Amino acid sequence: MTASAMGRRPMVGIMCCNEVAGRPVQVVASRFVAPVAAISRAIPLLVPAMPDAIDAPALAGALDGLLLTGSRSHVAPGRYGADPCDQPHDEARDEAALALAGAMIAAGKPVFGICRGMQEINVLFGGTLSDACDGRHRAGSWDAYGDLFDHRHDVALTGDGLLAPAIGARRISVNSVHDQGIDRLGAGLAVEAVAIDDGLVEAVAARPCGGDVLAVQWHPEWDLASPGGASFFELFGAALRGER
Repeated sequence: MTASAMGRRPMVGIMCCNEVAGRPVQVVASRFVAPVAAISRAIPLLVPAMPDAIDAPALAGALDGLLLTGSRSHVAPGRYGADPCDQPHDEARDEAALALAGAMIAAGKPVFGICRGMQEINVLFGGTLSDACDGRHRAGSWDAYGDLFDHRHDVALTGDGLLAPAIGARRISVNSVHDQGIDRLGAGLAVEAVAIDDGLVEAVAARPCGGDVLAVQWHPEWDLASPGGASFFELFGAALRGER
């Protein structure tokens, strides 16, 4: 039974990251939280990226949906059988996010992902990642935060997917700030969008156990006024309320 059928707002887990601010802290940018409340019309609940602090099956029973957020860290290569690299990793987040996302999907509940979240979903479905996107899908550096999301490029949307009908277009401009991207697509995932310039997979979807799985490589939370912005969170809200 959906949350709306029970007369309450759906509760959404929002994945945190491990950062250091003098000491270890759990972090999630407020820009991920606000549209879940305002557009998806859900109650955001922050989930620590601490495997020993969460019980994935219990959480999957309590939550109505999960948002896997973007992050400065990459999914560790060992998660998809690749050689070690010198990119920043957050292996505790890998473990917590993959366990919880897997439990949510098995329970037939919506799991949506943004940037790193899409990469986690691809790995969860058995796919692999590449670190070869550097310089083509981002602008600036983490030291110049205000410029990070300036890079934009066009993506082509699949006509029979979830995003194109919701947006009402087959080609849109999106922002981009990532070095890691999909290499081999995970089994069971359908491509929702690809980059016009280089063909990189930009969005994926699935419905393996009755709940929608949708993830985008761009950052809809950063640019809610764009075609690829608010529609992502509207789709999330519809999935949470069983309106899809």
